[in-house]
Amino acid sequence: MTVPELTEKFAELESCIAEEKGPFALFALFMREDAPDRWDLIVSAPWAGGDKRGVVDYFVSQIKSRLGEQGLTNLSRIVVIDPQDAAVQALNRAIQIEHGRVEVRDSNFFGLTVKHAYIITSQRPQAPVAA
Repeated sequence: MTVPELTEKFAELESCIAEEKGPFALFALFMREDAPDRWDLIVSAPWAGGDKRGVVDYFVSQIKSRLGEQGLTNLSRIVVIDPQDAAVQALNRAIQIEHGRVEVRDSNFFGLTVKHAYIITSQRPQAPVAA
């Protein structure tokens, strides 16, 4: 699978999951300098709190069913981060996009040297509306 095909498939996956579960604060693919040819899937969403293992299992099953095994073999790991994390909020301020693709090269995110990244969604979660 080429990188454009991969990013397109993950963008479609993000849209489907956002429609089903709710919006993401961050949904991105990062290729770390120390893990060439494998991507980290970085996800952050208000609904993805608490049971991080369960959220990772959910993503594994969604990736397998929508992208097949190859979609999973392109990943080195799935990382779930709280939307209130300072690094997520800093990224939300720097890049605002929803259901798209912003390509970033040679940057530092979350204390990691990232060779290549695709930010598919980066937005501040909407505050719940008071009743």
